[in-house]
Amino acid sequence: MFIRKVLDDIMALLENFPSVMLYGPRQIGKTTIAKSIANSFSKKTHYFDLEKESSAFPLKTNAHKFLMSLKDDLVILDEVQLYPQLRSIIDEHRIPSRFILLSSADPQLVTGISESLAGRVIYKEINQITLLEAQAENTTLEQHWFRGGFPEALLIKSDKMWAEWTQSFIQTYIYRDINLLFGINLSPQIIAKMWSMLAHLNSEIENMQNLGRSLGITGTSAKKYLDYMEAAYLIRRLAPWHQNNGKRLVKSPKLYVRTWGVLHYLLQINSYGQLQTNPALGASWEGYVIEQIHAAKPKDVDLYYYRTHHGAEVDLVLVRGVKPIATIEIKYSNAPVLSRGYYESISDLGTKNNYVITPNSRKVTTKDGVVIISLEEFLKGDYI
Repeated sequence: MFIRKVLDDIMALLENFPSVMLYGPRQIGKTTIAKSIANSFSKKTHYFDLEKESSAFPLKTNAHKFLMSLKDDLVILDEVQLYPQLRSIIDEHRIPSRFILLSSADPQLVTGISESLAGRVIYKEINQITLLEAQAENTTLEQHWFRGGFPEALLIKSDKMWAEWTQSFIQTYIYRDINLLFGINLSPQIIAKMWSMLAHLNSEIENMQNLGRSLGITGTSAKKYLDYMEAAYLIRRLAPWHQNNGKRLVKSPKLYVRTWGVLHYLLQINSYGQLQTNPALGASWEGYVIEQIHAAKPKDVDLYYYRTHHGAEVDLVLVRGVKPIATIEIKYSNAPVLSRGYYESISDLGTKNNYVITPNSRKVTTKDGVVIISLEEFLKGDYI
């Protein structure tokens, strides 16, 4: 059982707002979190899984009357994207902690949710189990990085059983979940091919025309598939940072498989030892670190990358508002060598706080003021 650091944040939100939506990928533990919170409330609680007919039936018959009869209780609605018509019910009785809403789809892409619940719901992203949460339960960095951040994948007894679980997870998403989440009809065969291709393109610059050509579809169609995979929290498009510095900048996003354990399965990597000798090692470490930083960053900080057409590049730019506040270069080596392009990026961006994150290196500051630090120490410190 992993103790989620997000619990205190959710409790504080419920004490002040009528509805809080927890969103993130399937199998991430949203339901477990919601039920754990419900158990700590003194008021009566009710849980409804809207994918199950028995739970959804009262909402299909007379939802308004049914939910208003529970107006003084805490109601948990799981997979709420299947029933977004809550606007009037929330408005009629706006008291704190009325609803915990769970969604495995980006609320902005589900018809009805973003419009009907605007201003009525506070959103909270639920990330995969983070490195620090895993370490608190005696899971090593090596196991967490290899297996991924899904609770079941981390707790399962062997890598062989991890592979079985991951295969089932992938097949469920391909053949059922993507279309169910968004009410669409995408080809499972194309989803499967795209997911496999994206594993080999992890950390690469997005090129829709090439991706579509490889799949036998148009670039426009490839973008549609990619949009829905992003909205299901399966991939990340890391946007480039633009500034008017007179330099020619790369303007396409970089692609990452967010579910890093799934990435390893798609690449047929069956153990941490195999990962160490795989050509995808560096790209895997890069994506893994980005997900850990995303989960740890303050809400007012956004993540970008920076690259010019002349070779200046840095893996992460942390931006608050419109101002870059830090850069992060991600290196698998504990004795990293920094390129001229990295220092050019620092000069271009004008950042005073610059870091190189490695797996296990001891913290040291170079003569140029760049801090080389391990991922664990960076996450534990106040560096953002």
